[in-house]
Amino acid sequence: MQPSTASPPTVTAPPSPADEAAPSSAFAQWVSDFRAGARTEGISEATLRSAFDDVRYLPRVIELDRSQPEFTRTVWDYLDNTVTPQRVAAGQDKLLQFRSEADAAAARYGVPPAIVIAIWGMESNYGSNYGSTPTIDALATLGFEGRRAEWARAELLAALKILDKGDIPRDRMVGSWAGAMGQTQFMPSNFLAYAVDADGDGRRDIWDSMADVMASTANFLSRAGWQADKPWGVEVRLPAGFDFGRADTAVRQSSAQWAAEGVRTVDGQPLPAFDESAILLPAGARGPAFLVGPNFRAILRYNNSTSYALAVGLLAQRLNGGAGVQASWPRDLVALSRSQLLELQTALNQRGFASGTPDGVMGPATRDGLRRYQRSVGLPADGYPSAELLQRLEQP
Repeated sequence: MQPSTASPPTVTAPPSPADEAAPSSAFAQWVSDFRAGARTEGISEATLRSAFDDVRYLPRVIELDRSQPEFTRTVWDYLDNTVTPQRVAAGQDKLLQFRSEADAAAARYGVPPAIVIAIWGMESNYGSNYGSTPTIDALATLGFEGRRAEWARAELLAALKILDKGDIPRDRMVGSWAGAMGQTQFMPSNFLAYAVDADGDGRRDIWDSMADVMASTANFLSRAGWQADKPWGVEVRLPAGFDFGRADTAVRQSSAQWAAEGVRTVDGQPLPAFDESAILLPAGARGPAFLVGPNFRAILRYNNSTSYALAVGLLAQRLNGGAGVQASWPRDLVALSRSQLLELQTALNQRGFASGTPDGVMGPATRDGLRRYQRSVGLPADGYPSAELLQRLEQP
């Protein structure tokens, strides 16, 4: 979810690194400074006492925030572990159990029940694991440590506003180590912007009120551009000779235009009627292809990961009794590690195919550089990184 745009209170930076447990005096001073700034933002004394009188520094939060896993996952491995038969079956049960709440959210915001249930399943496994870390402690720790200080301070101020409004007491404001809260993991700034009191009790409760959970999640997607009565996307077959370089979310055209080029659904049905749609090749030229529209982009606003958005769409499809992915994944391909991606980026730059500053993360600049290299050697320009391409790039 997107970070808050609120202006955080001005506070002093910590005087020493937080690699180990923060010196109690330094953290206490940081909290005192933040508390004073929050007071000027209109936060009540009662809320400040509740939030900060017993606030704790959490070294584990810093450890998790700084950890960057060396090994990346292929999209099929991610889907194998998220869109499981067990999660599909559990989601279908939840869809029946909370049908009235999901239908009410759908009627109000135009987002199908299966999509909201799928996000719930992805974010917290249908509420069974949404975290137990106190949100105030987590965000205060991140704000003090400083790596993402401005973001964390803005989110902490948003959390105080939630407490001040009385939506949730401090002891029940819990979630992930990074500050995401409740059944569908809203950051505090997104809670302020999108959370809904759907059950009419005067509080927006995304922890225990399923009416609020469903409506809040649907409201987020609606505000993110969800178009009612449109699917997220559809699996397609590409015509012979298709230019894989055009399989990019930035290359958008109508379904009619794609159909005129020979793009077809895998089940022979007409393409969905999208005014703007893109071809997605999450595993490169050898893997399945999808035509995705504005609702796929709305899911990306919730979590800016192609694999996540695809998982939500496919899980919702399965919850409605639809099929999974029909084409085969290229399971013989191995995901490059972060260090290997860094090597690939460095090699592309050295050969004149600019891919940005090497950082071990596959982004648009790296994909563009890789496509230009693939074209230069007569390979399908799908921009998909592989060990074979890395080895070829590093040859003299």
